[in-house]
Amino acid sequence: MANTGTFLIAGGGIGGLTTALGLAQKGIASVVLEKADELGEIGAGIQLGPNAFHAFDYLGVGDAAREMAVYVDELLLMDAVSGEPITRLPLDEPFRRRFNNPYAVVHRGDLHGVFLQACRENSLVELRTSQEVIGYEQSGGAVEAQIATGEVVTGRALVGADGLWSKVREQVIGDGAPRVTGHSTYRTVIPTDEMPEDLRWNAMTLWAGPKCHIVHYPLSDWKVFNLVVTYHNDAPEPVAGQAVSDEEVLKGFEHVCEPARKIIQHGKDWRLWVLCDRDPVLGWVDGRVVLLGDAAHPTLQYMAQGACMAMEDAVCLSHELGKEGLNIDQAFESYRQKRVNRTARIQIQSRLMGDHVFHPEGGHADLRNAIMRSMSVEDIYDNLQWLYGGGTPEALNAVR
Repeated sequence: MANTGTFLIAGGGIGGLTTALGLAQKGIASVVLEKADELGEIGAGIQLGPNAFHAFDYLGVGDAAREMAVYVDELLLMDAVSGEPITRLPLDEPFRRRFNNPYAVVHRGDLHGVFLQACRENSLVELRTSQEVIGYEQSGGAVEAQIATGEVVTGRALVGADGLWSKVREQVIGDGAPRVTGHSTYRTVIPTDEMPEDLRWNAMTLWAGPKCHIVHYPLSDWKVFNLVVTYHNDAPEPVAGQAVSDEEVLKGFEHVCEPARKIIQHGKDWRLWVLCDRDPVLGWVDGRVVLLGDAAHPTLQYMAQGACMAMEDAVCLSHELGKEGLNIDQAFESYRQKRVNRTARIQIQSRLMGDHVFHPEGGHADLRNAIMRSMSVEDIYDNLQWLYGGGTPEALNAVR
């Protein structure tokens, strides 16, 4: 059924749902078109920097998000070869004062559930499943989203929030398949009582090793530990969520210290993702169609900012649409200008973090350790200011 006053959103993940909530804040109705049969998120833990909490508050879900989060005491960087600490960043009151919000971790499904519930309770948001957007056509003041079933859904504009393999991006930009990095990531969760007792730290812990790293932190009110391990194995093709054996995971970590290996040995039911990203691009807009989140700027995991950037996008886009009074051309272009450099920096710096912080070896790793050990807490704060800084949600809309 046509509704030329409604915005269409391709994708019902974090980016799509937060966009719907942001538009609703401005009195704009939307229809979320999700290709899956059910709305939900796969994966386990997600890290939430202060910038994520700025977005939660703007979207009206700050209290619910804070209630489910686990507030770790510190960010801890360990040397996976020597087993020694490299540096740590306390996440206590001085951190919160500096960045006006906390740092936390949460189960991805729980976070998605917060947004989903808020959307279901909002009369301006309509959620549709089994609606894969495979293309679009524009005419006059409307966009027709073409659905894989043959159906056509019409609206005033279309937001492509359909992820790394976005069909909307394919038409807007047409830059082919994502870049395959050859880095394989394996994810699982460990019941807390099965996590080695001497490593049950209330920290977002990263073990950095030669061409590999290990991340773990508590989740779901300390019921489980999230465990994510990555190593370079020159994987040639994208993979998402494939079940793999314990042996496949362990073979990438034979060279790390015993405590780090011990954590991996407790993992079960591993799932594999081969990491992909894309180069930054400028052309996010095609008339009444605009890209958002991973459809616009897919990034590697090394700065833990993929979901945060999608939420920031949603805040900025809805803010611009509200400010411009639904002058879509101006609003889309203003959104693009305000987001494109910040997200490009995240994409590029995430690649650099993988090479120079997470995975170096030999003299390169020794230099990393020396530099990071020389930095004070205030030095680290200063380096993070561009990312986490800004005391209000409105700061998300500034050009940074």
